[in-house]
Formats: sequence, C-alpha cells, structure tokens
Amino acid sequence: MEGDPNLRADISLHISSLLALRKCSDLEKAIATTALIFRNSSDSDGKLEKATAKDLLQTQFGNFTEGQETKPKYREILSELDEHTENKLDFEDFMVLLLSITVMSDLLQNIWSVKIMK
Repeated sequence: MEGDPNLRADISLHISSLLALRKCSDLEKAIATTALIFRNSSDSDGKLEKATAKDLLQTQFGNFTEGQETKPKYREILSELDEHTENKLDFEDFMVLLLSITVMSDLLQNIWSVKIMK
C-alpha cells in the first residue's frame, strides 16, 4: 500500500482539504465538519442509516435536542427515524433534519436572546 499512487493521491487530497479548512470562515468550518461527520458515519453509497442519524442527534447534537422530548414536532421527527428503517438519509435529508431541530430548539432561542458586542 505504501507505494500505491492512488492511496498517496487520496491522502494528499485529504491533507490539502484539511489545510484549506484553516483558512475557512467559522460557518464554512461548521458545514465542513457536518459533512465530515456525515461522510464518516454513512455507508459506502453515501447514505446514512436512520438509526445512525438518531444516534448522531443524541450524541453529537445533544445541546440542540435537549428539552425537545415533549415537543410534538420533535417526537414526529424521532418517530420518522424509527419507522421505515430501510429508507436511508442522503446528505441533503440529514442537513434538513439538523436545521429543523435547530430551528425549534431551546438552545437557539437562548442564542437569540444573547446580544453579542463587537
């Protein structure tokens, strides 16, 4: 493997991508991080199992999901992840899921209430 030119090219691409992230804005880093988490958690077809998506919500997005358990929309989202488990999420579906939970979260409301001084 050490002499495999495809492997070296792949590693080189990953390194240059990581170096490029250092120059990114905070928003670009946030989206890139989300894309990497999705990619590392998805299957070989680039799809995410619903159970894996639910686990990511609970382990990687807990500050946004905390306190949402009693909200009907949040329960509907979790119910959808528990049903039709043969269906998988692509990246766009995953991002919509994250944004939906973000918009209804208590944490977002707390963020809005804080005035940032520049």
